[in-house]
Amino acid sequence: MKNLQLESLIKDLKKKSIDEKVAIWKRIATDLEKPSRQRRIVNLSKLSKNVNEGDVVIVPGKILGDGDIDKKITIAAFQFSDSAKEKLIGTKSTMLEIADLMSKNPKGQKVKIIG
Repeated sequence: MKNLQLESLIKDLKKKSIDEKVAIWKRIATDLEKPSRQRRIVNLSKLSKNVNEGDVVIVPGKILGDGDIDKKITIAAFQFSDSAKEKLIGTKSTMLEIADLMSKNPKGQKVKIIG
């Protein structure tokens, strides 16, 4: 079964990469084109180790709620587990869809890819 939302996102990412002449969106599109079992899965514990307060992070896959995070960050991902959402809300972090981050930051400046 095809995921039309995902296909549309990948197309938009590739278009933005060409329009803005930046490689980050092409890289995210390439990662999202992989089969779901090969996409990145990141636990909050890994995020906590690899990010600083105020960072902008993108995960081309799913965020899971294993572990804790005590930093306020802006994070975009294709999917969030319910427990990850709760913990991120608890830190007052900003959760975005990848398309929203792309429209707010078309050049992809100061965005870390985690996964």
